[in-house]
Amino acid sequence: MSFGQRCLYLVPMLLVMGTIFFLSSQPGDTLSLPDIADLDKLLHAGIYGVLAASTLFAVQGNRWRARPRVVAVFVVLFCMLYGLSDEWHQSFVPGRTPDILDLAADTVGAAIMVLLWLRCPWCTRNPGTPGTASRQQRAG
Repeated sequence: MSFGQRCLYLVPMLLVMGTIFFLSSQPGDTLSLPDIADLDKLLHAGIYGVLAASTLFAVQGNRWRARPRVVAVFVVLFCMLYGLSDEWHQSFVPGRTPDILDLAADTVGAAIMVLLWLRCPWCTRNPGTPGTASRQQRAG
């Protein structure tokens, strides 16, 4: 895979990150969510689940793909750190405040997506290896 092709895999992740940054840049008085309990936490978990999925897509074909558990930990930590930077960023936006529960929702959303990815047999197999062959090799 060429360098240009590898860079294209980053585009969805960068678009999601840009969307999160844009949304968190909106002043607090311009946000209007329906009055549903914990809807903001559900939205945080959802968008960070999408960030995790796009990050997993970005590392496909990478040599780390052969180690799904390492990738899983990396992706959850990456999303958590991006969530932390997003909460810090919100501290500078009028009408917005950082919230540790938002960060928790971000991390949970990313972790759920990564766990789903780990359970998906064709998502975690080594590139170029039939799905059952990689399991047979691990089994013995």
